[in-house]
Amino acid sequence: MARKATPAPESKETPANELVIAEDFAAASQLGLVQAQHDSAVRAIALQMGYQLPADCTDPDLIQRDISANMRRSVEACLEVGKGLRVLKEACGHGNFVTRLDVLGIDRFVAAKFMQAASKFVNVRLTAQMTAAIGGRTKLFEMLVLDNDQIEELELTGQTGELALDDISTMSVKELRHAVREARAEKNATDQLLATKDAKINKLSRHIAKATPDDVLLELQKEATSFMNDALGCVRGQIRDAFISIKNHTEDDHSVFMAGLLGQLQADVTALREELNLPDVSTAADQALAADVAQWAQ
Repeated sequence: MARKATPAPESKETPANELVIAEDFAAASQLGLVQAQHDSAVRAIALQMGYQLPADCTDPDLIQRDISANMRRSVEACLEVGKGLRVLKEACGHGNFVTRLDVLGIDRFVAAKFMQAASKFVNVRLTAQMTAAIGGRTKLFEMLVLDNDQIEELELTGQTGELALDDISTMSVKELRHAVREARAEKNATDQLLATKDAKINKLSRHIAKATPDDVLLELQKEATSFMNDALGCVRGQIRDAFISIKNHTEDDHSVFMAGLLGQLQADVTALREELNLPDVSTAADQALAADVAQWAQ
């Protein structure tokens, strides 16, 4: 009797074709995840820049064509070019941006200017007056020297410092370059002055915080004495010289005018003494001030 054939044991190994399919699926999933992350990054940049993606798509080819179209238009388009370039840089990946610039015929340094302009003006809604004053990309690039506060002030009020939109429209590029650098230098000088003032105030605050009550009192007395010396110097110097000039300028009698000014000074000193309930004593400073006032009141 013939033996029955023993069935071959089932293989626990996955067939080769199933492994390939699984690997392909994993690779596709990974690629899809990478693409999704890439699209998300591109859309985030577009949102940040206020750039409308063409056909709501992150395809670099579409963005590049949109940039080409905007390059043929004016100031608003220049800003759109800058926004598009920034998004294109994100969309096309490392190492491909310069190639795209070559296709567009844009020098990399000019591209950087476009992107800088877009970032500078991203929060500014250009008025028709501002757009007309700037005119084109040449003046637009010159204005990149201004800081964001100056750009916003120019857009809101039509002027920042000595620079006005009405002047920009009639300036040559060279004149505008000089004007915006002057405006920037003036702003820097003001900022430096405020920073120095704040530093002095902070230093004084720290000094007061560490000082004893007697030290604070001494500093306040020194400050009050300094103010008094300034007042005395003004009476003995500037006011006296002004009164002498008035008397020498004409033979007419101006004593009423001069006495009136000194009377106001006397009244303010008296009012301050009464406000603080100070005794009417003759300190050296009061005596000197009274002597100067009395001399001109006669």
